[in-house]
Parts: sequence; C-alpha cells; structure tokens
Amino acid sequence: MTSIFPKALTGAALFLALLAAPATAHASKACGHASWYALTSMTASGERMDPAKLTAAHPKLRFGTRVEVVNPKNGKSVVVRINDRGPFVKGRIIDVSKAAAHQLGMIRSGVANVCYRVVS
Repeated sequence: MTSIFPKALTGAALFLALLAAPATAHASKACGHASWYALTSMTASGERMDPAKLTAAHPKLRFGTRVEVVNPKNGKSVVVRINDRGPFVKGRIIDVSKAAAHQLGMIRSGVANVCYRVVS
C-alpha cells in the first residue's frame, strides 16, 4: 500500500510532524494512542462489526470516512473506514479492527501510538 505520508518522515519524526501540524475543526489528522477491538456486535452506524474488515471507531468523524492510520514505530499503514463510535478510554484517539491492527503491527501490544489523516 502506498502511504500519503512523506517517505522522508518515519518513526518519531513522522509522529512529531503530524502532531505539530494544525488540525481542522473536524480532527482530520491527529496523533495519539490507538487500540483494537474484535467484537461482532452492532456498530453505531448500524452494521455488524466484522474483525476481518478494515474499519475503525472514531468519536466524531462521519461514518464512511476513509482514514489512513500509520504506526510511526514501524512505518506500517492501513486505510480504514469509520463505521463506529469510540474509543471510550481516555487518551485514545481511534479504535481499529483486528484486521487493521494486524496490518499496523499492533496485535500483540494491543495499543500503539499512531497518526491518522482523513483521505476522503
């Protein structure tokens, strides 16, 4: 997958560059903690959560918004579709599905520092 983030910025440099970038009123980009979940319950958008799909929960972004999430620690990225609300743990900015967490390399840790940017 081709990332929209500059190749020259990796790891901590990418994290700090995106954190310092001005955010819009709709939080179109941010850095912080992410976690993953693999429930099969109904999402806030009305669809059933499927841990095998590349989806995520965000507190405010519109359902259907596509977001690129990057793990600056390993440079891995994934594009997810917002279909749920959350996270509901203080300090977390996004919850991703198990499939997305796998692509980000954060299955074992359960939580990782990530940066995200709206791509559509």
